[in-house]
Amino acid sequence: MKNYILSFLLVGSMSFAQQLAIEETVTGPRKYAPTSLTAVQWRKDSKSVSYLSADFTNLLEKSATNGWKETVLATKSEFESALKAAITGEEFALRTFPFSIEWKSNHTFQTEIASKTNQYQVTYDVITKKITSKIGYSIEGSQARFASNNNVAWLKDNNIRITSNNKTIEVTNDENPAIVNGSDYVHRQEFGIDRGMWWNATGTQLAYYRKDETMVGNYPIINWNEREAVNKDIKYPMAGMTSENVTLIVFDVATGKKVTLQTGEPKEQYLTMVSWEPTGKYIFIGVLNRDQNHLKFNKYDATTGAFVKTLFEEKATNWVEPQHALTFVPNLPNQFIYQTDFNGYNQMYLYNTDGKLLKNLGFKDVVVTNLLDFDASNTKINYIGTANNGLDRQLYQVDIKSGKTIQLTTIAGTHNVSVSSDGMLVLDQYSNATTPNEISILNIKTKMANTTLVKADNPFTGKIDMPRIEMVSLTAADGTTPLNGRLIYPANFDATKKYPVMVYVYGGSHAQLVTNKWLGGAGYFDMYMAQQGYVVFTLDNRGSDARGKKFCEVTHRNLGVNEMADQMKGIAFLKSKSFVDADKIGVFGWSFGGFMTTSLLTSQPDTFKVGVAGGPVMDWKYYEIMYGERYMDTPQDNPEGYAKTSLLDKVKNLKGRLLIIHGAQDPVVVQQHSMNFIEASIKAGKQVDYFLYPNHEHNVSGRDRIHMYAKIADYFDVHLKE
Repeated sequence: MKNYILSFLLVGSMSFAQQLAIEETVTGPRKYAPTSLTAVQWRKDSKSVSYLSADFTNLLEKSATNGWKETVLATKSEFESALKAAITGEEFALRTFPFSIEWKSNHTFQTEIASKTNQYQVTYDVITKKITSKIGYSIEGSQARFASNNNVAWLKDNNIRITSNNKTIEVTNDENPAIVNGSDYVHRQEFGIDRGMWWNATGTQLAYYRKDETMVGNYPIINWNEREAVNKDIKYPMAGMTSENVTLIVFDVATGKKVTLQTGEPKEQYLTMVSWEPTGKYIFIGVLNRDQNHLKFNKYDATTGAFVKTLFEEKATNWVEPQHALTFVPNLPNQFIYQTDFNGYNQMYLYNTDGKLLKNLGFKDVVVTNLLDFDASNTKINYIGTANNGLDRQLYQVDIKSGKTIQLTTIAGTHNVSVSSDGMLVLDQYSNATTPNEISILNIKTKMANTTLVKADNPFTGKIDMPRIEMVSLTAADGTTPLNGRLIYPANFDATKKYPVMVYVYGGSHAQLVTNKWLGGAGYFDMYMAQQGYVVFTLDNRGSDARGKKFCEVTHRNLGVNEMADQMKGIAFLKSKSFVDADKIGVFGWSFGGFMTTSLLTSQPDTFKVGVAGGPVMDWKYYEIMYGERYMDTPQDNPEGYAKTSLLDKVKNLKGRLLIIHGAQDPVVVQQHSMNFIEASIKAGKQVDYFLYPNHEHNVSGRDRIHMYAKIADYFDVHLKE
């Protein structure tokens, strides 16, 4: 379940001279952002960092060579002049200097720029102030993938085009829109899929997904904005139903030849972790069965498409969930890093291309969350991993040969880091519950800060007085597992009074709401509700993210059951507080959190008096195959689990007030969920409130989000607070 609402917020003082306005539940994250450096990064082969000026018009740098003084590298006007000189006949109207740049050398960077008719990738030299290379493609294109030799592959609708030497090559020409080529929206972007095309190292061959959805039924999504409502069909294979068929094809630019990789039968399987070998001779693919419990990591001949061998396999009684493509060791094309949580935590393993495990690179119970770069000698690799029961993110470095790991950042909190090209310095940006934002340069040997570039003050001082946040640790319903929670105290807190409670919940896989950072995982709406006199509580139950596979897999075949048991431990904790009004407890959540909200109201009707469920799953048989079958298996294989977790026959238990909010264009949790629940409530004689956002998909965005938060706040005020 990829598209869920997450919140953002934090800690402050207690004088409460001024409170957040409802508009600031949406605008607050930008308005009160701590001082920082925008787009900060290392320049390649240097001891300098680049970033944008406060008005986003200049590219600046600070360097160790001049005592970290600020200087100008390039201006927007210089960059625009270079564009006009290099690309004639085009109009460029840049509002800012490019935000997204990638340094290719000490003095050149690449970025993407759009004119009125085309999109370009350009290389700019900050010394000569000139564009040194460019490659363009149609403004109609999407999901562009650039090769090392300046070829670019891009999509026009459901087909692939390649621009090479100023010529456009039609790689595919499928007229049926149910045949989709090169798109990253394959297997609904599960299994870490973030692209649908991959160039080999030399840019001469392109591997791409071909998705055949012709066997999947059309699902209607109604657009209400037309004079007469228009139906837009999407492909939405539900759990247990016929799924898409996906193949991988290799296209040779010079010859125009296509080769289909022989990934075999059955056709309803998942192709993941697509990785070119550096030599370009072979492609590696993770082939996962539809049951998602057996992964074969296979090697294929890129020239013939023939299957070569299975390097290794992973089998599980619940699920196997590949998430990462291979990372090859520089200068050693026969060795690669493979990430998996098969042994309990997502960690790294060093293999050779024959499938032999060379070294376990894992460290304690650390979950690898972001693989960074190799050091200058290519013998060590840096990565971001968890610490402090998943609350923190720290920088680690592991020696590939010995397997020895050291932790390079030590201050508790959430670190976002990068390492200089020579491997000597760390650009460390971190925050925690008492530090809004700090950016420092660390010496990698001493682990000490050489200099501090930014030390942000509390952005709310003198503007908004924020409620106090308390991070708490509870024990799960299993009696042993520690859980992370967050308690936000109401405005003008008086321990002798009793306050209503809003529980904010998500609870599903791949999400973590409670973290040790300045924004803490809480949201401005959470803080707004605390300022309106609510105790606001959030708990990351078992099944949520960053704690390892065992922490997550307790949900298998029974989504919501153990999650609710843990949430009720949170309720017991709240009820133990003298200032909590146990008769006024409500809950709010979106997506999986909407499912949890409705589950709690119908399974614990005497506990929860009010609930707001946004975009809620009401019955897992209506959810899509890839996510649903991983955690629930199919309805045919697990009828008891689907019946137990369905909420359609549990509405009869409802006692409290429930508001359901849904986007009419939702392609993630389709509106059928909430409509069937409303129908069930009518038959059960239960009153349920329902609100539809006609022009929104799974999340409500823009100014309408303010409207949504105002509606939710009012609902709690009317039915819980008074």
